[in-house]
Amino acid sequence: MQPLLDDVAFVVTATGVLTAAAAALVGSVLVVRGQAMLTDAVSHGVVFGIAATFLVTGAVSGPVQLLGATAAGVLTVVLTQALAGSGRVRRDAATGLVFPALFAAGVLVLSLFARDVHVDTHTVLLGEIGFVWLERVPLLGLEVPRAPLVLLGVLVLDALYVLAFHERLVAGSFDPVHARLQGLRPGAASLGLLVLVALTAVAALDAVGVVLFVAFAIVPAVAARLVAGSMVGVIAVAVAAASAAAVAGYPLAVSLDVSIGGTMALLTAVPLAAASAWRLARSSA
Repeated sequence: MQPLLDDVAFVVTATGVLTAAAAALVGSVLVVRGQAMLTDAVSHGVVFGIAATFLVTGAVSGPVQLLGATAAGVLTVVLTQALAGSGRVRRDAATGLVFPALFAAGVLVLSLFARDVHVDTHTVLLGEIGFVWLERVPLLGLEVPRAPLVLLGVLVLDALYVLAFHERLVAGSFDPVHARLQGLRPGAASLGLLVLVALTAVAALDAVGVVLFVAFAIVPAVAARLVAGSMVGVIAVAVAAASAAAVAGYPLAVSLDVSIGGTMALLTAVPLAAASAWRLARSSA
């Protein structure tokens, strides 16, 4: 087992697949709900959490930083929903107001107070998946890369939540009024989902950065929405498409000597193009 965990190609690919699956899982639900840009808002908002946590505690990693960043992601959602709920601002405009403000505040704090500390906004945005094999933790007598281990835990948590609250999430996505009348409390299930979106985004930041997380969360889900008619179908297709992009991205990036994360993100467009062509051909037939 240890030789496999020491294999750079395996660790990088596994990290990409775990990130892709976790992001596509929660992203699919948001895409079906018409809230896809919340993934972008949350992933940028966590930069403010990283900065604020460092400013208060001095922590640049660990559980405290994880909690702070996740709280900032939840704050992004709460502020966005509050603005949209006021009736004076549309949801897309509210999203466009909140996350640039929090992201800019986070960058400003890091620039002013963390110049000599290893908290890099460039790394947060773009990540460097090629280095995930370097940081390891002991587990059951093995030296396990930390990033895929954390992402595996997040993926399991996401899957268990979606499975447990599937009925409420589906009802809240397609007919929230009817769901409330049935007493399903879709709002509570939605809030839990958004907390998981924030947690997934934070877990992905160290490994792949904001850009690849957003690509995995949105693009495969949009492609799946074009070909699948149910929530289960959308999730299955999105997770498969995102995972395939991660698997194919590493060898292609190595052969071309280009960015691994960038190649994985670009390959998410392949299933989208295929789904769009299929939908167009079907509508014109």
